[in-house]
Amino acid sequence: MMNWTDLTNDWNAACERAKRRFPNLRDKDMMRVLKDRKGFEAYLAERHQLTMNEAHEEVEDFLFTEGLNREFSRSALGK
Repeated sequence: MMNWTDLTNDWNAACERAKRRFPNLRDKDMMRVLKDRKGFEAYLAERHQLTMNEAHEEVEDFLFTEGLNREFSRSALGK
């Protein structure tokens, strides 16, 4: 599974994927929450009218799917 640090290592690409999944995120706010997962969860909750628990679960799910995508990409490339 991917963790928050893995995700933030390529933040620009992660931001684009996050904005596709969570369309109410704003570019100008994304750098503010870059290194702070709890801050991102709070921001996600605010922008998408979620509870903190729901936002946490959404981030967990996002990290899981990002990890699957990374593993698929590696296996497709034969790494």
